[in-house]
Amino acid sequence: MKYYLHRRDFLKKTSAAAIATMAMGTPFTSLISSCNSRKSIPASADSVILLFMAGGMAHTETFDPKKHTAFRKGMHSSEVLSTFPSVPTALDGIHFSEGLESIGKIMDKGTLIRSYVAADLGHILHTRHQYHWHTCYEPPQSVVVPHIGSWIAKELGPLNPVIPAFINIGQRFTVGEGEELKAFHSAGFLGSEFGPFLITDPTSGLDAVRPPVGMSTKRFEARNQLYEKLVQERAMGEFGSDYQKESLKRSMEQAYMLLNSPEAKAFDLSQEPKESYDRYNTGKFGLGCLMAKRLVDQGARFISVTTEYEPFFGWDTHDNGHTRLKDMKKLIDAPIAQLIRDLDESGRLERTMVIVASEFSRDMLTEGRPDLKVLDQVEVPEIIEDMKNYGMHRHFTDGCSILMFGGGIKRGHVFGKTADERPCKTIEKPIKIDSIHQTIYHALGIAPDTNYVIEQRPFYTTPDGHGKVEMDLLKG
Repeated sequence: MKYYLHRRDFLKKTSAAAIATMAMGTPFTSLISSCNSRKSIPASADSVILLFMAGGMAHTETFDPKKHTAFRKGMHSSEVLSTFPSVPTALDGIHFSEGLESIGKIMDKGTLIRSYVAADLGHILHTRHQYHWHTCYEPPQSVVVPHIGSWIAKELGPLNPVIPAFINIGQRFTVGEGEELKAFHSAGFLGSEFGPFLITDPTSGLDAVRPPVGMSTKRFEARNQLYEKLVQERAMGEFGSDYQKESLKRSMEQAYMLLNSPEAKAFDLSQEPKESYDRYNTGKFGLGCLMAKRLVDQGARFISVTTEYEPFFGWDTHDNGHTRLKDMKKLIDAPIAQLIRDLDESGRLERTMVIVASEFSRDMLTEGRPDLKVLDQVEVPEIIEDMKNYGMHRHFTDGCSILMFGGGIKRGHVFGKTADERPCKTIEKPIKIDSIHQTIYHALGIAPDTNYVIEQRPFYTTPDGHGKVEMDLLKG
């Protein structure tokens, strides 16, 4: 029987897990994740850029369009599969939804996955699925599970000791479900030094790596010492293990080192030539892509850029779906394409994996998936009379699209297939999150048996270490 976890339960259990994690002793690498094991995999990638379309990006409205049905008053909602016509891409016979022409033109440089199947987590909550996507573990867990970026930071370390190994751009924690979002923006038992360096707004990225205006170095150092004292008096000081305390101290030292380094200019977008800046400037997300490019140039290991999750905004298209998706496509189309072109032209795409993904897809009628529907969370009228109901969506988990570029990923490749008629579910080569994660780790040279002993049991990068590499995504 599937356990139905709601927001309040999710928060209670993740908060308890955070305290439990802090109290643990030093995790240690087990024999099965030895250095010899890690060295046995030749790496095809050095860095990863994750472009996350938070909120549930409908596959039929983006990278896997179906029959287009134009809006008309009195139409049946069951008629609607795609609210945009399709447009050709650089791959013969492969079309995208209108509004994604720029990304379509660079698809000869990467792989299109059309068969990602999200997990069955019962009653659908965005932040639970986002937790699952970013950690590979279904919530709740008895410990705070590391984000994939934290695993990579821990196992590989920084390419440049000054630049944080894991940088997260674009997500605020002051919006709806902010506490739940924090649950997976964490290094968990790996320690604070491997957690994300957070930049909520790329236009003020430089503020994250310098003292406030008017603050002297001496005053800043005094504040830093006060902060350390406050940490000791809080939960970390009371419950944290020696390992966790030392890790927090190292993370603060790393931040201070960045503060005084010339590499900090990578966070200053005003340094970018105007022509380049304007090509990316579709808003926060576009400028986040520009910052990701600049940070990769300086040796960042893992960068996540999100369109940001806020309930009932962005990709969370419970109403005004068609209209809202027009704006979302304008936000992502040009900067994603420009990022891939710039990385390719500089030669960095060969060793930088770029991933475009979302927690799940959407459909007008099906909540969950056809053979395992869950409680409907939005009422879709049988007859559509108003434009606001055209393109409104429920949550759909049985057919999602992912784009992958660089870092050993095949070029000009299509993986998997969904049905052309509703319910537009995956019908060829289903792939789940543990396989996606293990494929990324494999490209980076991280062995599938990598684990740490936590609570007297091995804790792997994928659940029980069972994630399988999908070799069909990688160059031979």
